[in-house]
Amino acid sequence: MTPLDGDHEVRRGTAFGFAAYGIWGLFPLYFHALKPSGAFEILAHRILWTLAFCALVLMVRRDWAWLRTVVARPRLLGGLTLAALLIAVNWVIYVLAVITGRTYAAALGYFLNPIVTVGLGVVVLRERLRPLQWAAVAVAAVAAVYLTVAGGEFPWIALSLAFSFAFYGLVKKKVGATLDAMHSLTVETLVLAPVAVGVLVWLGSQGSLTFGGEGPWHTGLLVAAGVVTAIPLLFFAAAARRVPLVTIGLIQFITPMLQLVIGVVLLRENVSGALWVGFGIVWVALVLLSIDSLRQAHRTRRARRVAERDPAFATTEPCP
Repeated sequence: MTPLDGDHEVRRGTAFGFAAYGIWGLFPLYFHALKPSGAFEILAHRILWTLAFCALVLMVRRDWAWLRTVVARPRLLGGLTLAALLIAVNWVIYVLAVITGRTYAAALGYFLNPIVTVGLGVVVLRERLRPLQWAAVAVAAVAAVYLTVAGGEFPWIALSLAFSFAFYGLVKKKVGATLDAMHSLTVETLVLAPVAVGVLVWLGSQGSLTFGGEGPWHTGLLVAAGVVTAIPLLFFAAAARRVPLVTIGLIQFITPMLQLVIGVVLLRENVSGALWVGFGIVWVALVLLSIDSLRQAHRTRRARRVAERDPAFATTEPCP
């Protein structure tokens, strides 16, 4: 690949990244439009229609051979099952936040997510943090304590979203790296499908189902959950293959920023002064984390250039 081709791929990957995180950032508008459906009905439809979309794509591509690999590897299947449960928890809490007028809390959760991910790296993977990463984690911890004390309640929505998605990413990193995005999403929704069917049966027995009873527009929006879920994930996978991780790390902040703007400006949610202060503290932590990521990326590129000029200086680790 020539440098020109490489630059073109990076530009394409960056565009895919902006598309993925932009769509995720607009999700509050979509889920808000699904009222009066409750969080569990939306979750069930999201699972089943996403599975239907994935199955349709795989059928068109005649892409089924990989299923034998998953079935033959119990550890992989178990890991994907755990990932499915974690993402289901994340989805239902996120939808609950939006339809109950707390989109700002969901935005805070996704601002906290990269910091929680760094913390899990220390606790679970025994990774060593650089000074700025430690500072970011410490500032984020201060923000959590402040929000609990000044806000008058434990920020369970934000922390649940941050931790569930961070653990989801950790599980996928450990066991799901051998599958592409479409295959992984297919297995995860397939695992959750019986639960989704059970939820719909239970809601139907309670007379709480809204599917088909709120007009064709509402029904169409619920059916569209499959495409709405899968498309940004595929964009993200395309971006991750083409651009550096540090670029993905910076682009990801588009999602919670859009969520916060939508919640405050369009959905007219009331954010208290104490919560804005909490957001400010979290943003300080994110600035520290971003600076560290940029510095580390620069050091890695410099070490690679030195190694290319003189192989005697090649190293398997980036410069300290």
